[in-house]
Amino acid sequence: MFSKIQYFAALVTVPWQSREGNAHDFSFDTIAGDALSLADYEGRVVLVVNTASECGFTPQYKQLQSLWETYRDQGLVIVGVPCNDFGGQEKASNASINSFCEFNFGVTFPLAAKTKVKGRDQHPFYTWAGQQVGFLGKPRWNFHKFLVNKDGQLVDWFSSTTKPDARKLVRAIERELAK
Repeated sequence: MFSKIQYFAALVTVPWQSREGNAHDFSFDTIAGDALSLADYEGRVVLVVNTASECGFTPQYKQLQSLWETYRDQGLVIVGVPCNDFGGQEKASNASINSFCEFNFGVTFPLAAKTKVKGRDQHPFYTWAGQQVGFLGKPRWNFHKFLVNKDGQLVDWFSSTTKPDARKLVRAIERELAK
């Protein structure tokens, strides 16, 4: 019989690097309509963050920009992935999202086009990432963060409540950059 402890252990077990492929297998459309291939970032550390313009966590854009400015020359790439999957908080067009991010937060890191990050039509990156991290590591709200190492392996995830300047996130980035 499958006990409650075994069930909970299965939920929290993180099968890091146990699935086929890696993040470099995936591409997004940029907010401007060009291709954004994660393979272009091989050898760099990538933080993929699903975002929204009308969310209580939207001020994290400013901290993400600061993180980008601090670590991009050391090999960090931040990819913002606007989505309307959580509370309908990203209703704007791609052009409006881009203007909003530039004007309000000075965002210069790459932004994907608005993308589904959950559900039947979710982007393949999010399907793969969900398989990597298990149930508890999947995005539950806007500004969920996935950290990908230089080899394209998903090495950590951070919930929406983890601010981009949080010590544990910064340490994880620095650890991967140092490898």
